[in-house]
Amino acid sequence: MIVIASVVSSLAVAVALLLFWYFSCWKGPRRTKEERSQEILLRENSNHSYLNEGELPITGYDNGEQMHYFNLTTIRLATNNFSDENKLGEGGFGPVYKGILPAGEEIAVKRLSMVSKQGLEEFRNEVMVIAKLQHKNLVRLLGYCLEGDEKLLVYEYLANTSLDAFLFDPKKSRELDWPKRANIISGTARGRQYLHEDSRLKIVHRDMKASNILLDDQMNPKISNFGTARIFGGNQLEANTNKVVGTFGYMAPE
Repeated sequence: MIVIASVVSSLAVAVALLLFWYFSCWKGPRRTKEERSQEILLRENSNHSYLNEGELPITGYDNGEQMHYFNLTTIRLATNNFSDENKLGEGGFGPVYKGILPAGEEIAVKRLSMVSKQGLEEFRNEVMVIAKLQHKNLVRLLGYCLEGDEKLLVYEYLANTSLDAFLFDPKKSRELDWPKRANIISGTARGRQYLHEDSRLKIVHRDMKASNILLDDQMNPKISNFGTARIFGGNQLEANTNKVVGTFGYMAPE
């Protein structure tokens, strides 16, 4: 009986040690790697250990641009805790909500969902890229929030939402007479030309579609969603990608 008890105890201890090793060496790093990625992103965007709401510098800028950091509490209050009444729409990345800041400024908040195809890399890419761009036909990014699992981008609010809301709605499409359509086409083209030729950064958007063209109260178009945008060097003419980028139906078939 003593021998049997000793063997059983030894096996129990061995199994416990194996389970501990499995969860610490396999499950642990996967979780801590994501947490570490968020911590790195936060450190790159601020010299503070804890981010407070306000102007925080983003590294890598050559002329001192700053991006506003919003506390999650501020955004929850602005959007009435992401209520359905404030929802403007929803895409593959997650929902977009209308919000009103304490000063009365209207904002649009893109909330990247947990199952979104856009991860930390795309989130950081959009923050870094769009903050450097200044053009009347590009949507203006006001700031961002990154707390826990929440990844939020705060944009200027555009009253007429996106172009697809008009094109694919039988009633709203009647509002798009030919002068308005021509204005949307030419404005979008000017924004593209700025990205390709006139900005400090040569940028290829890589996901141009109707839902990524927003419309202000005067029906002027503004290109949005730079999560998959690609930056080119000044003399660079081509680049390779390791995966298909874009939306089927809106990109070249090859």
